[in-house]
Amino acid sequence: MTQYKGTIGVLTGGGDVPGLNPAIRAITIRANRDGYKVIGFRRGWAGLVDFIPDKDADNRDCIQILTEELVSDVVRTGGTFLHSSRTRPSHLPINLVPPHLKDKYKQDINDVTPDILKNLEFLGINYLIPIGGDDTLSYGNHLDELGFKVVAIPKTMDNDVPGTDYCIGFSTCVTRTIQLAHQLKTSVGSHERILVLEVFGRYAGYSALIPTIAGAADRCVIPEYQFNIERLTELLAKDRRDKPNKFSIVLVSEGARMVGDETMHFESEETDQYGHKKLGGIGEKIAIALKHLSARFNKGHRINIVNQSLGYLVRCGEPDSIDSIVPMAYGNLALNLVDAKQSGRLVCLRHGCYDSVPIGSIKGTKVIDVDKYYNVDKLRPKYKQFMGKPLFIMTSDL
Repeated sequence: MTQYKGTIGVLTGGGDVPGLNPAIRAITIRANRDGYKVIGFRRGWAGLVDFIPDKDADNRDCIQILTEELVSDVVRTGGTFLHSSRTRPSHLPINLVPPHLKDKYKQDINDVTPDILKNLEFLGINYLIPIGGDDTLSYGNHLDELGFKVVAIPKTMDNDVPGTDYCIGFSTCVTRTIQLAHQLKTSVGSHERILVLEVFGRYAGYSALIPTIAGAADRCVIPEYQFNIERLTELLAKDRRDKPNKFSIVLVSEGARMVGDETMHFESEETDQYGHKKLGGIGEKIAIALKHLSARFNKGHRINIVNQSLGYLVRCGEPDSIDSIVPMAYGNLALNLVDAKQSGRLVCLRHGCYDSVPIGSIKGTKVIDVDKYYNVDKLRPKYKQFMGKPLFIMTSDL
């Protein structure tokens, strides 16, 4: 019988991506076989917020004991079976304070971290492994600074977590974007139109730039460079004119801005607990402007536009091969650190090799070096030099 070594907590926070379940599976199987008990927290940090530290309390909505039998087949599915949320325990709105804590926390915004630490102690958690983007992991870093043992795993469609070349979910995002762009070409080509595809990317344009390198689009606009809409129209009209099928495509990061835009475009003014408004609408604004300006570059005739936001289409479904392999490796890397009694680390890929860096590396945002990788006149990637670059080319610039 394997000797008991301790208890590991696992959670997934923020937006779902393909590859989360393979990471949970890898952690659970390795940990169980090595002698660890694994507790999954449901709905990200919300599971820890809502947990009632009483042996007679019904906490089935907050925690789940993870076993090899339970996770054996989840590798085939997307999303996260532990569920997720954008809960931030250090900035919890009063309406989300659970009933058993309402006498203790009465401010509009509350820091319930003391009770998070009490819950971790009550459950006997020795190490916590949060899987998420910079928001989720920033709170993991906060717990680490308070002395709790944390080993983090990076996840985000945008691939913008500093300290790592790669975040779980990015490859599937790129794969789906390429597939969907190629499928939509049949319609825009049939009607000789310009296709505007809005993709993820709040501050970093990797999810627009990389598919464009792969031939999914003629041009792309990214958050790192404020573009001129007239120049974009001119280029897309030329691309359309030069092609036998008379169509052109632009990939638009959701955080992109035209010259003259003071802010990004949002669906509403409501913010989440990390202070983010929900992005959306720049694709539609570009589509309207392209149609209006297109006659100037098309002998006086307007060009019809197709505007499509890919959104959750690139987030849902099963992971591709890279997002099946990397999460497995990340999960095992996390257990290597636990076995070595190391904490305060972020598992990562750096220059093609698996590694780890201090979890404090997540502060800030990893963005594209425009001078190196983006042609600001042609509004498309620069990619002449590949020697020594990582798999996704420009993602090692931290």
